[in-house]
Amino acid sequence: MGNLLAFGPIVKLRGIHHITAIASDPQRNVDFYTQILGLRLAKRTVNFDDPSTYHLYFGDRTGRPGTAITFFAWPGARRGTRGTGQVISASFAIPASSVEYWKARFAEHRVFCEEIPSRFNAPGLRFTDADGLLLELIESTQLDDVDLEYESDMPQKFAIHGFHAPTLEVQQTGPTEELLKTLGFELVGEEKSRRRLSVNSKSTSAQVDLVERAEGQFGVNSAGTVHHIAFRCANDKEQSRWRKELVDLGLHVTPVIDRFYFHSIYFREPGGILFEIATEGPGFTVDEPVKQLGESLKLPPQYEQHRPEIERTLPPILIEAKMKTAG
Repeated sequence: MGNLLAFGPIVKLRGIHHITAIASDPQRNVDFYTQILGLRLAKRTVNFDDPSTYHLYFGDRTGRPGTAITFFAWPGARRGTRGTGQVISASFAIPASSVEYWKARFAEHRVFCEEIPSRFNAPGLRFTDADGLLLELIESTQLDDVDLEYESDMPQKFAIHGFHAPTLEVQQTGPTEELLKTLGFELVGEEKSRRRLSVNSKSTSAQVDLVERAEGQFGVNSAGTVHHIAFRCANDKEQSRWRKELVDLGLHVTPVIDRFYFHSIYFREPGGILFEIATEGPGFTVDEPVKQLGESLKLPPQYEQHRPEIERTLPPILIEAKMKTAG
């Protein structure tokens, strides 16, 4: 692939756009991320490549980039295996001194969790969702600006504020780190086998952690694993320039794909992880008002004529009403 660093970044990416994982039961998935983690179901749509299945987005009030964890919900999907060539954990930022609240909340909901040994001087918790997806809550004194004005029983002073550095596991960190630096990331910390890279030191959702496991086995992608990680760029023009840069580096990059709520390109980094670069807009309010986000099934124009058969195929999803908790 050549010396990636020789090219240098055209312009830095802006951090994480979204992280997409695989779930088995859509109702159970919605219940966990809205009722236990306190996120908002910001968009209920379908997998544009397989409209017989849901694509669900959870995040802040508008599901803005940097807050959205998304799921392909495949009913009956077998359990996948975490391993190298994957994002092995998705992490969220929580306010300082929140760990004890979350431990109590998880105990109430019978979710097993364990404390993470202090990572870069920040305490945290590790747990899994119902499909076995590994998740983390990491305390941060410098939180991203997110919109928490939606119905939830989650006290705002303990609420999730978008992503923290997810863990990317590869057999050799060198080529992956070189690519990340080409994308604008800089090494900002090292702790044992963990290397933290960032495109913005003031944003938790602009960081990733890279871990090397030379003898690690490649993961098997299915329920309970991350399908891909998406990084964000400003607009179509910037995305086009990134695509040209990546193709010039010898990477196999898809054409620009219209995901209706954003435009995307996909490629595998040298360690095998599927990367996406997505535009920040137009966003989830392009086809429904903010107050009604996630309440009904939204389809892209190419599938609207097939709505009756799609709705017959998809299992119903019920959203439990939650009263807003202040503070």
